[in-house]
Amino acid sequence: MHYKNNDHPENDPLYKGLSVNEGVQSAPMVNPYKQPSRKRRQFTAAEFVAGILEGNISMLSQAVTLVESSLPEHQLIAQEVIEKCLPYAGNAVRLGITGVPGAGKSTFIEALGMHLVRNKHKLAVLAIDPSSERSKGSILGDKTRMEELSVAKNAFIRPSPSAGSLGGVARKTRESIILCEAAGFDTIFVETVGVGQSETSVHSMVDFFLLIQLAGTGDELQGIKRGIMEMADGIAINKCDGTNVDKARVAKSQYQNALHLFPPHDSGWSPEAITCSSVELNGIPEVWDMVERYVKFVKSNDYFEFKRNSQSKYWMYETINEQLKANFYQNVEIQQALSDSERRVLSNEVSSFIAAKNLLDKYFGGMND
Repeated sequence: MHYKNNDHPENDPLYKGLSVNEGVQSAPMVNPYKQPSRKRRQFTAAEFVAGILEGNISMLSQAVTLVESSLPEHQLIAQEVIEKCLPYAGNAVRLGITGVPGAGKSTFIEALGMHLVRNKHKLAVLAIDPSSERSKGSILGDKTRMEELSVAKNAFIRPSPSAGSLGGVARKTRESIILCEAAGFDTIFVETVGVGQSETSVHSMVDFFLLIQLAGTGDELQGIKRGIMEMADGIAINKCDGTNVDKARVAKSQYQNALHLFPPHDSGWSPEAITCSSVELNGIPEVWDMVERYVKFVKSNDYFEFKRNSQSKYWMYETINEQLKANFYQNVEIQQALSDSERRVLSNEVSSFIAAKNLLDKYFGGMND
């Protein structure tokens, strides 16, 4: 049957008493006046370098994002930017800051950072933020904790999640230091996630390693790894205020005595313990004075340059190790052989060490083919 009104057959004369009015056209779901979003143009390495050298914070932030990216195309640009920025880097004082959770590292960094900014320094804070082992998520909350410093004109705060390879994150932090120095920052803080394995990596990229401690929490030396104490160039006993002042002074004496028991540093520097309050700002200038005295001391005996050179060599070998490991696991033949090797190890057909040797022989044999 053919209807005169194809849109609404109910309006056909065959159906008396029925009529359907034309509907109102639906409004578009998207604002018709909204301009189509344009994809951000990827800057060239030369544009990044020019922006960084001018002190453009936006360009610096985007360059650090490229450094942190795992995408091969991003890494190509990032490495070129780093290489071109190298001649302009190396002029900052690099300060590593660590301490047990709850020691007040973020509050301390803001107090010391504001002291430096007020004294005409340009400060970059690179904070390796704790990541969830389950979700791999990271709060990246340092900017919220450092309210005053995060809006200071001559300060740049960049938290980085520690998910994935710690060595990879540490390497990227070291590369970020180069970019920040090229951008004109004369002081770099590197904050670690807490007392743990990250300290060794951070120690290998800074000039002065500062340990933040608390007083009044029981045995002051309990739970502190000897290795962390030996790495420290100075100790700041934080929260020396209110009813905690006497306890902090006792802790200072204990730490100072403990530091004398360790082997002397290669630099010839004798580590010091200082009390401070990040809230009342007591002792904060004294902490920075200690850092400046250290830098002057190690520059006078040429240890400063020796340490920087040693760190550069260390990171060259660390990068080789990291790249070899990544290349091994990305190899298609190895990926196919891994599950079979796991099965044989679990069924006691072969030992873990022989299985690993066989996989490595397969990998290196494939490279020689």
